[in-house]
Amino acid sequence: MTHTESFDRWIRSEFIQLNTELEQLYFAQQDRANVLGVGDELKQAMERRGREHISRLLAEGNTDQGFDANFDLLGNVGMYMAACRRHDLTEPSRETSSPLKEASALALHIGASLGVTPRFATSHLTTHCMAKEGQPKRFTSLEDEALFIDFNTLAVLAYKRAADALVRILPMGITHPIAPYLLEDARAALVDVAKWNQVLFDRLDGDRFFHSVRPYYKPFRVGQHEYRGANAGDFAGINVIDMLLGLCQANNPFYSQLLVDKFLYMMPEDQTLLRDVMRRRSFLDQLLEVPPAQQQSDWYQQVASKLIEVLDAHGHTAHQHHDQLVSRFIAKPSETMAKQHLAQVTASGPPLEVLLRSLAKLRDLRMAADRDDIPSRHTEVAQLKASVSTGGQK
Repeated sequence: MTHTESFDRWIRSEFIQLNTELEQLYFAQQDRANVLGVGDELKQAMERRGREHISRLLAEGNTDQGFDANFDLLGNVGMYMAACRRHDLTEPSRETSSPLKEASALALHIGASLGVTPRFATSHLTTHCMAKEGQPKRFTSLEDEALFIDFNTLAVLAYKRAADALVRILPMGITHPIAPYLLEDARAALVDVAKWNQVLFDRLDGDRFFHSVRPYYKPFRVGQHEYRGANAGDFAGINVIDMLLGLCQANNPFYSQLLVDKFLYMMPEDQTLLRDVMRRRSFLDQLLEVPPAQQQSDWYQQVASKLIEVLDAHGHTAHQHHDQLVSRFIAKPSETMAKQHLAQVTASGPPLEVLLRSLAKLRDLRMAADRDDIPSRHTEVAQLKASVSTGGQK
């Protein structure tokens, strides 16, 4: 068995067992967010055994096994570092450099060679998580972690289907007679996003998610630099939809900063796709340029009607995500959290109130909400809808 295989076997077995035991100890306390002085022997065993595996890999220089193998190894190293962060074995605010020196060295080497962030990303646990004997990789054996990851994966795949359908319109043009069929594919995929999200929201235990799942997604240092936590939106599809529909624009500072922040958290092929779409004109803008006389034509009415359906479906998923996942499973549980823990609630780094304002702004952009303090396309979407409902008559 190679060192890589041995480390992977440990990640899929004892690593999960140790994390699960620790989560049960934390959850049994009155202050469930407290990890100090709890299960110290288990924590030390996890840190030591992971370091032993990683030290052997670092000495071997095992970084030339092809993208898939190296990306998978980076995920294992990143999961180990994330677990150490969760259990307070490392904490970026009290450090200038990660105490996990061997893990940092290996993660930096692999991340730089692949062109991705040197920590675990969402894709390591979702779309690029190889299952063995029916079991994908997890941090714990808790049911709520499996629910969260599996239904997030289904939603991500549905978003990717919607984005793929929209991208296929580009070489044909939005006025092509096939465009409405591709828009319908995108709409149906977004309906699936909402369906999988709703199943997750109905079945997920809020306390377990908040206290036993989210903490593994915290920021941590790799070497000297602190990297934000993994985010379920770290793939190109959702932003491809945003921009091709015309709801968000790459030249807007708020939105462009969001794109820049996530590039290295995405797979390289997603990075390439996103860069390409950033230079494209949106379908909304193209249809708004159609002269009023042509808006009465069958082709315009058909494609504009379908685009409106996709806009509404995308807005619905944004509203659903923010007002259910964010509000029910993050904001509300934090209200009863001890004050000393609040600074470390968010996976992206900023304080919770700052994060919530940013997420609300993104939600409203995707919904084309009636706001004049953000570059919402509310007026333009209303204009498109009026052109359909009146058959182009002004």
